[in-house]
Amino acid sequence: MVGAGFSCAVVARELANAGHKISIVEQRPHIAGNCHTERDGETGVMVHVYGPHIFHTDDVEVWEYVNRFSTFKPYVNRVKSTVGGSVFSLPINLHTINQFFGKTLRPDEAKAFIQAQADTSIENPRTFEEQALKFVGADLYEAFFKGYTKKQWGCEPSELPASILKRLPVRFNYNDNYFFHRFQGMPEHGYTALIEGILDHENISVRLNTAFERGMMSTFDHTFYSGPLDGYFGYSEGRLGYRTLDFERFIYDGDYQGCAVMNYGEERVPYTRITEHKHFSPWEEHEGSVCYREYSRACGVDDIPYYPIRLVEEKAMLSRYVELAESAEGVTFVGRLGTYRYLDMDVTIREALDTARDYLRALRENTRVPAFFVNPI
Repeated sequence: MVGAGFSCAVVARELANAGHKISIVEQRPHIAGNCHTERDGETGVMVHVYGPHIFHTDDVEVWEYVNRFSTFKPYVNRVKSTVGGSVFSLPINLHTINQFFGKTLRPDEAKAFIQAQADTSIENPRTFEEQALKFVGADLYEAFFKGYTKKQWGCEPSELPASILKRLPVRFNYNDNYFFHRFQGMPEHGYTALIEGILDHENISVRLNTAFERGMMSTFDHTFYSGPLDGYFGYSEGRLGYRTLDFERFIYDGDYQGCAVMNYGEERVPYTRITEHKHFSPWEEHEGSVCYREYSRACGVDDIPYYPIRLVEEKAMLSRYVELAESAEGVTFVGRLGTYRYLDMDVTIREALDTARDYLRALRENTRVPAFFVNPI
């Protein structure tokens, strides 16, 4: 297993349960990948080192799976946004609409009002900008989407596909829960402890501070690779595009912003949001606070990749890498980096469970193990 994040950890545990001996190599000095959490020595706050991760899912099996290895505490993500000197709730809901436009609309009135704001001339939105204008109109788009999106992705919203804005970005009630999912929560002792639990098996060994080399594969029956797909092939077709994040960390004596996530939608503010980490563990009490200002930029050679861009150029390059992968022997590519897709944690775990089962089935049926159990294209 290459990488000690959710993907390889879950596959490793399932195969270890089936009697396989698993060796995990991880180039970082810790497990859990970008979900890594640790206690801040000064304040005692549980910090999401690579930015916040909130667990949410409708998948009953995945929810039951993670609860086997950690106690999950209730957590509802309530995001705020500072725009034009005022603070609003996100996603856009009835309170946001009434506050932003200075009205006292009821749900049916608000729906009609937003429909009147929307650009009805756009029948089939092709871009992020068209998708937003079709559903919420110019004023809300300018306030909450345009500047934030330009900072997050480093390009104009008119250059991004409509699929990035997946669902209707407005609610006509006062529900300020950021997610729709049935199960939501946080592992009581952090994500690193959760993955430690998954990896706690006599058939699993982990080597940290160990970079993957192709020569390692010769002594194993199979390799599951969760590193960058292009990196596995030495970037022979070029580097796939990612956005990375820089965090400006600071300590505050008290409560800095009163919520876990505060977005800054205006383009003139250089960061996209501020996260205050003690609010991700509301069952704990801390006097001090750890905060991150979050900046998005293009991912360089030595940066940690976060968000796959997947625009036209990247998709063409991805197709070439997929062809190379499918001709390779003895390796399966998994996870966000291995399949060049942005995956929420619950989807990552679902795919890892399915991958482990499909791998075991392939062994039983003596069929070829594919390079991808989920097609990246």
